Amino acid sequence: MYDWVLWFHVLSFISWFSAIFYMPRLLVYHAENIQNEGFVEVVKIQEKKLMNVIGFPAMWATFISGLTLAYLYGFSGNGWIHVKLTLVILLMVYFISLNKFRKDFEAGTCTKSGKFFRMYNEIPTLLMFVIVAMVVFKPI
Repeated sequence: MYDWVLWFHVLSFISWFSAIFYMPRLLVYHAENIQNEGFVEVVKIQEKKLMNVIGFPAMWATFISGLTLAYLYGFSGNGWIHVKLTLVILLMVYFISLNKFRKDFEAGTCTKSGKFFRMYNEIPTLLMFVIVAMVVFKPI
């Protein structure tokens, strides 16, 4: 059973990260083309579908399958699993913040620039490096 849960976890992780990496790009387009109403309406639809159809389901599938793996593997792991889970929770907070920015744009209240979202997009990459290192090397 462990291998099947791991398989599902990896697929969920990949799907979630597709949303994590693409959403800030949509927010860049949104911020930089705010005057182009037709374009913005299309981007709003893309943002909402990305978050609700792919992003949130993949996030929860990743989290639940990860907890299942931790249960099957054992929660010990000499501390690396605790670092990984902490970083995953930070990644979830980051992802939820993307949805907050999306909703702010939808309401017409977001004042962040395209440059901000380009920089903001670097956060999940750094978290991913450490999360994957925890899984592969199992330090601590």
